[in-house]
Amino acid sequence: MTEQSQPVRLDKWLWAARFFKTRSLARQAITAGRVRSQGQRTKPSRPAQVGDVLTIRRGHDQLEVIVQALSAQRRGAPEARLLYTETEDSVARREEAARLRQQMRLAGAAAPARRPDKRQRRQIQRFQQRAGQDDD
Repeated sequence: MTEQSQPVRLDKWLWAARFFKTRSLARQAITAGRVRSQGQRTKPSRPAQVGDVLTIRRGHDQLEVIVQALSAQRRGAPEARLLYTETEDSVARREEAARLRQQMRLAGAAAPARRPDKRQRRQIQRFQQRAGQDDD
């Protein structure tokens, strides 16, 4: 499973570790800045290295994982989990965020009656970009 003698592109490793369904989606996420290595923006072609700390934003969740092994082949989920370990802090943050989202649903924060129109989507995107910049 491990091919530590051969360098593996970051986008390929993310795909093999099953963080993204396709390598193209992994590449797009890296390019968009949703994947960071050692806290820095990176390129899809950068070689992944054992010990790297990756921060991956997917939807509502932000995962912080440590690369444990390298692989360029996508295998089953149990084998893919051996390629990385998620930090305890990351697990705690994700569980807390999920709990808060569940409480919001139970508290009556209902889904909107209709989808946002084009103008509202742009406003939401601008707000999220500003919020993302504050996190950095």
